[in-house]
Amino acid sequence: MARPLRIEFPGALYHVTARGNARSEIYLGDGDRLLFLSILADLVERYNWICHGYCLMGNHYHLLIETPDGNLSEGMRQLNGIYTQKFNRTHGRVGHVFCQGRFKSIVVDKDSHLLELCRYVVLNPVRAGMARHPKDYPWSSYCATAGLKKKLGLLTSDWILSQFGNDRQKAQQEYRKFVLAGISEESPWKKLVGQCLLGAESFLEKLSPFLREKAVFTEIPRVQRFALRPSLEVLLPERQSKPSRNKAIAAAHIDHGYSQQSIAAHLGLHYATVSRIIKKERNTSKNKT
Repeated sequence: MARPLRIEFPGALYHVTARGNARSEIYLGDGDRLLFLSILADLVERYNWICHGYCLMGNHYHLLIETPDGNLSEGMRQLNGIYTQKFNRTHGRVGHVFCQGRFKSIVVDKDSHLLELCRYVVLNPVRAGMARHPKDYPWSSYCATAGLKKKLGLLTSDWILSQFGNDRQKAQQEYRKFVLAGISEESPWKKLVGQCLLGAESFLEKLSPFLREKAVFTEIPRVQRFALRPSLEVLLPERQSKPSRNKAIAAAHIDHGYSQQSIAAHLGLHYATVSRIIKKERNTSKNKT
């Protein structure tokens, strides 16, 4: 069974989501949402997390979590596990509440994308038609960050508001304008790299060592393990000699995880031809060693 890529290090920032099993509702009433936020608050304190934003939808949730101690997975197991136990006990159910009991985490460049994601997360109810204005939805961090209601202890809004100046009241006003201006903006997921990374090029380069460590774990989806690999255009340039091309074909498959089919399609070769080239290059490499 495939498992998602996990990149963890001190100071990492994530957009975390988890969806209901078989797309089922994960909150059956406001009591469930209050329970979830209570558990989250405990874990924010226990694991030294910084929660920059949240939004509890019907069958999923969004969290923006910064981990000074690099411990996202440990805390998320607790969050989803404890909530599942208490939800099932309350409603007389058994089994998974969340899809396969798992969560999805996207590693985010704080400097280039956190502010954009803070806006995206709290606009989810508006885009889903659940509220006309983000202030009308009580289960997101919008109102607390905007200064429209008391902030829950689990939420840290200092960094977000600091992006709009030192005067807190004016910063809250500018934050409200910023959020509303985002309704017409395109989704930040169009900038996603390998389904799991979001950031400037310099940030992505810093993550390369973490991805290289994960490349051998075949149960992690290929698109995630090789998220920062060069394109086929770079790996297989035109006007190469045949021996150079064959070596490049083998490297594209063995070292960078491209499928034989995608390589064949890129070069206009038959799949069987690419397969034979890779097999021959493997044998040649073995004989040299």
